[in-house]
Amino acid sequence: MLGAWRSHSDYQSFLVENIQPIYASDKNRVLQFSEALSKLYNLDLDVLKPVLEPYYSNTGSPAKNQPEVFRSFVLMSLLKCHSITKWVYTLHHDNLLCCMIGVSPDNIPGVGTHYDLINRLWLEDPDIEKDRQDSLHPFKRKPRKKLAKNQKLPPRHPGIIQKFVDLALQGKIFESRPEKLLQQIFADVAVRPSANDGILGDIEKLTISGDGTCIKTGGSPFGIRTCDCANKGIFNCDCHRKFSDPDARYGWDSYHETWFYGYSGYFLVTYNEELKSDIPIYLRLVEAPRYDGVTAIIALSEARALYPDFVFDKFIGDCAHDNYPTYHLLNKWNIKPVIPLNKKNKNNSKYQGTIKINENGIPVCMAGLSMVYNGFMKDRNRIKWRCPFATGKVDSCNCKDKCSSSDYGRTVYTKPSSDPRLFTVIPRGSDEWKCEMKKRTSSERVNKRLLNDYELELSKTRGKKRWSFWIMIHSINIHLDARLKKSKFDFISMLDGLLGRAA
Repeated sequence: MLGAWRSHSDYQSFLVENIQPIYASDKNRVLQFSEALSKLYNLDLDVLKPVLEPYYSNTGSPAKNQPEVFRSFVLMSLLKCHSITKWVYTLHHDNLLCCMIGVSPDNIPGVGTHYDLINRLWLEDPDIEKDRQDSLHPFKRKPRKKLAKNQKLPPRHPGIIQKFVDLALQGKIFESRPEKLLQQIFADVAVRPSANDGILGDIEKLTISGDGTCIKTGGSPFGIRTCDCANKGIFNCDCHRKFSDPDARYGWDSYHETWFYGYSGYFLVTYNEELKSDIPIYLRLVEAPRYDGVTAIIALSEARALYPDFVFDKFIGDCAHDNYPTYHLLNKWNIKPVIPLNKKNKNNSKYQGTIKINENGIPVCMAGLSMVYNGFMKDRNRIKWRCPFATGKVDSCNCKDKCSSSDYGRTVYTKPSSDPRLFTVIPRGSDEWKCEMKKRTSSERVNKRLLNDYELELSKTRGKKRWSFWIMIHSINIHLDARLKKSKFDFISMLDGLLGRAA
């Protein structure tokens, strides 16, 4: 059962009371942890209790210090400690760190307690998980053929995106996914408090971007042989083997142009222009060869279910998302797509109209000039375009008399329903399109923060369970960074004020 839960206000009082004597005796050392102290002081874990309670038995010995253990993981992430064993050892030799997570030196959670929390948050049958870990799996060699520069692995199953879109439109999502509780915790502990603080902006008109990233596992791709082929002189067999990370696969890293062994992370991110901060709102870990366009459908569907009070206004993705099923889904959900055209799909167009258009879906006038975007007519679901000469975009036009005698100039309309890929609600090449497209890099910067700033891969973690857990913890810290930047709260200044008043 879930034991006594220290409230956030009680933790804050405990922190201030126990930090003061350390601050008085060794001020410089406390100053080293100024940022971490400010973040932990504002990390309210009270919302975690009702989420965790159903996953603890009503009988047996009560689980103690659960908020302290969770806070311990957050501090581990902040201090870039990648080993739980080493971390617990450090806690036993550092009263300041014990105070920061909210425990006394004689009540430090053990290594097993830390691992127990990770296991408890993963909604998979332990017996099934153990069978997968203990069983033998096929040995897959690293592919030799390399893809072209910036080329991504195509979907393994033709038509799979359309199948997922059909399921999404029927309201079907993966309710039995083992990471569901982690996603719920991340939403309640990080995303919703950030939304309440105004970090996400207008949650009824959110712009989100989605992108995948490569995550190399700490497990070996060669596995452990259990056959006797070596005794027979066969040292290069393909027999089934035991793997420390049986869920890991080979994937193609299009940026570094190399094959990697591990997973693909896919995150939905929003950008705060005022703080210049990139804020993740949804996290998902999938197989390394999974195509981003496939994962995007699952991610959007699950994110809408996770945040029913959020309204996603725009979705920004790279060319891996450029396919008709995705545009159809986004239009059904009233989400404006901002997706560049994939050069490989250049001739893949459904438009059969008489208006001449360029490669970006913009009408071309008699003089061969791109017409000028004049707004989206929501009531008639069509985009209005005007003559570039009449709107002052060009100084002269040889076709003026042939085209239209009106001073207003020729006007044409395109309908997204005619070809949702070419005629997007926000026209390609428009100022609004360019402005929104710049925000796409926010998802890439979150990938960079997880991999570089929080040294995700250096943990040498094995298994989807632990990778998903650490991605969640690091992402919570990204939210704490943004909230601290907005509030400008400083724990040390608060402490100095308290000590000054006491004096």
